[in-house]
Formats: sequence, structure tokens, C-alpha cells
Amino acid sequence: MTQHKLAKQLELTHEQTSPLFRIMFTQNINEPNRRHFENNICAFHIGQGYFLTVAHNLKTEAKIFKSIDSGLFEHDILPFLNEPQKQLFERCYYWNTEQQRYVWNNNNPNDFEAMINTLRQINFDTRWVTFLEKKICQAHLIVQFKEPLFYQNPEWTAQFNSTTHFAEPAINRHTFLVEVALVEAFYGDDIALYKIVNTPPEIIEAIPAVKVNFDILPDNQDHFYGLQSSPTSEVGKLLNKAQIEGFTEHFSIFPERIGGNYVLEGLRYLIKGYFRFGSSGAPYLVYNSEQNQFEANAIQSEACPIQLSISNKRDGNFQYVNAIATPLRNIKDQLEKLF
Repeated sequence: MTQHKLAKQLELTHEQTSPLFRIMFTQNINEPNRRHFENNICAFHIGQGYFLTVAHNLKTEAKIFKSIDSGLFEHDILPFLNEPQKQLFERCYYWNTEQQRYVWNNNNPNDFEAMINTLRQINFDTRWVTFLEKKICQAHLIVQFKEPLFYQNPEWTAQFNSTTHFAEPAINRHTFLVEVALVEAFYGDDIALYKIVNTPPEIIEAIPAVKVNFDILPDNQDHFYGLQSSPTSEVGKLLNKAQIEGFTEHFSIFPERIGGNYVLEGLRYLIKGYFRFGSSGAPYLVYNSEQNQFEANAIQSEACPIQLSISNKRDGNFQYVNAIATPLRNIKDQLEKLF
């Protein structure tokens, strides 16, 4: 069993066989010189083009947009601008007749900050979930390889174009973009479900996936692992042992300026083991020896600090040894409808 398990462990971190990816929110995706990638989050494939990650990044604010269509600008922004603010907008954005969009075109950092403040003053909703709904941005799965082929297949690679496939020499990778759409966000459980869209089925089938395990595991679990980005970069992958130290009926308030604060609650694992900041959305996996496979059991949700007292001061003195993870059992009913 040891050798079989080791082979499966190594598959989880290899670029050709790992189910771990990143989802990033993109703007101006069809213009290589203007496209932007933001709001990076870990995600994992559970089959048939469905991906799981966290939901809390959806309610964070982009603060500013890189382009916007005319209808949205004229309805949601222009009526609320005073004259100096209109002049600021004209300095920052130009009208792209081909796209019928206003596109950012300003390198002045003072104007950049002023535009952020203006959008905040008129209460324009810059949350990422709203940007998705209003098509200000898209979400894309980031798939990367050392070689310029999509899973070593020339025919699959030919399905991509220069916008969705490009070399990144600085990191020695070839990047492929696969569009995904938000299916549902379970904010209380801090889980979001995405699905690949506008993509040929053979591309979806080529992407490695992991089976879901809905068990609530005991705290003496010996075959429990975290799969996340490598310690120093989002490009690499890391599989490390994790330990369930306890269970909590969770309650935490997530601050949200526009829609109002909301509550994260429900069953959680208290996890001990290495995790890096930026690992939210990464899966915790359990090894099924009978099937010789790893199965996704929970999602990394929050860091869980230990309070320290340094020089008799506690404020801001935390050590992050533990994490909080959401068992996939929490959304079992919703996921079982998919398969």
C-alpha cells in the first residue's frame, strides 16, 4: 500500500495530474497589453467541469474597474458624478468604439487614487461578485505547464488562441485560460461552486479531478493532507500532512461595507499543519486505501491564530499555527444534485 499511496501523493503535485488550480478574475481579457489578473484564489476540480473554492473573496472590493460598458456607465455612474468627477473620469478612461466600452488609460497614481475615492463616494458597488454579475470582469481557471501543450495533446492545444494561451518566460510556464462561471456561493459555509463554460467537452474531460468525500472524519485520522500552492509561489504545488485537532460550531462575522456584514457559521474542523497565507480554497484530502485514491473532504477557509503576549502586549501579536476548514458534508445535498 505504501508504494501505491506514494505514487498517488506525487500525482497530486504534478502539473499533468493535479486537481489543484487557481481561479483569477480577469478584465480586458482580449487585449494582451491591457488585460488584468486579480483576486487569485485556490480551487480544485471535482469532475464534469465543476470547481470548489471559498466564497469570501467574492465579497471583497476590487475598488476600481479597468473597463466598463457604456450602458452601465451612463446608468450607474454618470448621474452621480459632479463636474470635477466627470473631468477625472475623462482623464482616466478613453472610449473604445470597437468594444463599446470605456477603458482605463492613465498612469497618474494620484488620479488612480482619486478614481477609487470617487467610486466609493458615489457608492458604486465594486465587489467582485457584482463585477461578475455585471460582466465588468470574468473568471478564468489558470492552467500552467512547462511545455507549450495542453496536457501534452496538440489537438487540445489547438482549441486555444493567442488570448487564452501564451508563454510566460519569467516563470518558465505556458499559461492556458479556461473560462468559469459562478454557479452558487454558500457564504455561511465559505464555499463557492464554479463551472467551466464556453469550452469544448474534451478540454473539460482532460482536466484532472478528485472525488468528493462527505464523511466527517475523526481526529485520529492518519491519512489526512492539505494540497495547496507551494510555500514560495502560486505556480508550484505542495502536499503536506495535516491533523484534525478538533471540531467547532463556527461563528464569525465577515465585514462587508456594501451589502452588510454576514455570518460564517456551521461545522468546521480545527486543523493543525503547515498552511500558507493565500491557501484559502485549497482542499484537504483523505486517502482511501481500498480505492487507492485521495478524496477531497474539506476546504481551507480561515487562518486561526494563537494569541501571544510579547512584552506584556497582546494587540497584533498572533502566531498562525492552526487553520479552520469547512467539511464538504456541509453542502452535500447541493453537490449530490450535480452528479
